[in-house]
Amino acid sequence: MPPRINPSILAADFVNLERDLGRIATADLVHVDVMDNHFVPNLTFGPQMVGRIQDVSAIPLDVHLMIDDPDRWAPGYAELGAYSVTFHAEAAADPVRLARRLRAIGARAGIALKPGTPVDDYVDLLPEFDQVLVMTVEPGFGGQSFMAETMPKLARLRSAVDATGADVWLQVDGGITEETIVIAAENGADTFVAGSSVFRAENTERQIALLRDTAAQHLHVSR
Repeated sequence: MPPRINPSILAADFVNLERDLGRIATADLVHVDVMDNHFVPNLTFGPQMVGRIQDVSAIPLDVHLMIDDPDRWAPGYAELGAYSVTFHAEAAADPVRLARRLRAIGARAGIALKPGTPVDDYVDLLPEFDQVLVMTVEPGFGGQSFMAETMPKLARLRSAVDATGADVWLQVDGGITEETIVIAAENGADTFVAGSSVFRAENTERQIALLRDTAAQHLHVSR
């Protein structure tokens, strides 16, 4: 399957959000960062806003919850119709039970790992998830620089996914550009969140195509 490009609307113009959603209509999904100013030091969207984005977006929603107590709140985003709901391992009381609940509602279930979170505790649980998000920056703000030191974790996940044959997408989020997408693709990512590099481009459609084509040329080169 071709690599997936999911632009993050954290880098969009919030005053003209519907317009900017139209600018990324050729992307695979729209990445929606929900932050509560507790789990991360930033505040963005809540369920009402995500519901409206769901109403007007031409492409499915990839919701990334950077919030406390996702066991309580994540199912509500699945009920809004989000295609994918990703919660943080560091915040969830029971990641497996939560993932199963999200799947039962009809959403893809994703688990996210901060840069400093070890991956080994989750390798044996991979079949319980549809996506693992490896944060390549500290979560909370857009426009940060890509952390290459997270790549061994990504490569470990890629090896585990391939060994089990599980249908699990490996996503990276943070500092993804034409240059860093090569590194992430070579280490096993197949799904890429790009914010500033897409929305600051003069031609967003061309930029999405460039990122997708660049990733496709380097997918799994290291294996």
